Amino acid sequence: MQELINRLSQVAYRIRRFALRMGEVQGQGYIGQALGWADVLAVAYGHALSFRADDPAWEQRDRFLLSHGHYAIAFYAALIEAGIIAESELETYGCDDSRLPMSGMATYTPGMEMSGGSLGQGLPIAVGMALGLRLKGNRAFVYNSMSDGELDEGATWEAAMGAAHHGLSNLICLIDINNQQADGHSGKVMGFEPLADKWAAFGWHVQRIDGNDLPAVIKAFDIARSAAGNMPRVILFDTLMGKGVPFLEQREKNHFIRVDPPEWQHALEILDNAQQAGSSI
Repeated sequence: MQELINRLSQVAYRIRRFALRMGEVQGQGYIGQALGWADVLAVAYGHALSFRADDPAWEQRDRFLLSHGHYAIAFYAALIEAGIIAESELETYGCDDSRLPMSGMATYTPGMEMSGGSLGQGLPIAVGMALGLRLKGNRAFVYNSMSDGELDEGATWEAAMGAAHHGLSNLICLIDINNQQADGHSGKVMGFEPLADKWAAFGWHVQRIDGNDLPAVIKAFDIARSAAGNMPRVILFDTLMGKGVPFLEQREKNHFIRVDPPEWQHALEILDNAQQAGSSI
């Protein structure tokens, strides 16, 4: 287990680093989310998902839907780490004719299952995919990655009911609870607690953990994949925006941030020094 944790710690570190390097290209972006969600993506692409880097459309692959399309910078970093996208492409992030637009678009990017951005759309699509795979006898899992802001959307809860009704045990929903939206603190925009109780009442297998605790994230993924019963599964991840870079963690509003040019290199140095010192970010 410790060997796995050490390996995935390196994966999370590289995902954070790739995201920062892409952010530097534009000087701004959803970098706070990328740093906070990196541990979840590291476990997803470094441990849990079944995929082929050289064949992103492999029929037996697990599907990973990026419902929160503004997290694309984090997702691209994971795809680079997974070998699906070449590291050299990160220099084109957000540029004209790039395969890495600032918001996720399936038309452009290998490994991108849906064009996200309109919040609340991912889970309904995931329900349809999970139903379709079951009808085809395909044992692949469907993962829906979404933000806590999407809990404000009625389509999310309609899909949650549908998934439980159809007993979609091949569906795993991953929710980033970082308590920030464009308009402020998530709970003040639209209160959603007690969240675990609500998902359980909708008929889901529920776990809630610290999304920046790597061993806990590994365990949660393993439990979600192996849990008994015909229930869809949800993991609620409490994360810290800007995780691993203290001066970004401490920003009062970091939903979408501009970082001054010297700060990008400073952020990379902080990550590098922490990794060399062997600390867990």
